[in-house]
Amino acid sequence: MNAICERVIGTLRRELLDRILILNERHLTFVLREYLIHYNGHRPHQSRNQRPPDIATQPASDLDNLRSIHRKPIVTGMINEYHNAA
Repeated sequence: MNAICERVIGTLRRELLDRILILNERHLTFVLREYLIHYNGHRPHQSRNQRPPDIATQPASDLDNLRSIHRKPIVTGMINEYHNAA
C-alpha cells in the first residue's frame, strides 16, 4: 500500500500541486475534488490502453470530424479537457 500511496501523491504533486498556489484548506479541497473528477472521468491511463477508468459513462468517439473539438479548462485552468463538439 505504501508504494501505491507514494505513486498517487507523486502524481498529484507533478500534475497539480507544483503548478498552483493553495490558499487555504477550502481551496485545496476544491482543487482536489475537481482533479479527482478529471482523473477518474477523462484523464487517459496507460494501464487501460489510454482510456479513463470511468469509460462506461463516456460517449463513443467518432474520429471522422476532428475539426469540431472544444477545449474545456478545469481545475482553475491548470488542466484542459478536449471534447468533440457534436
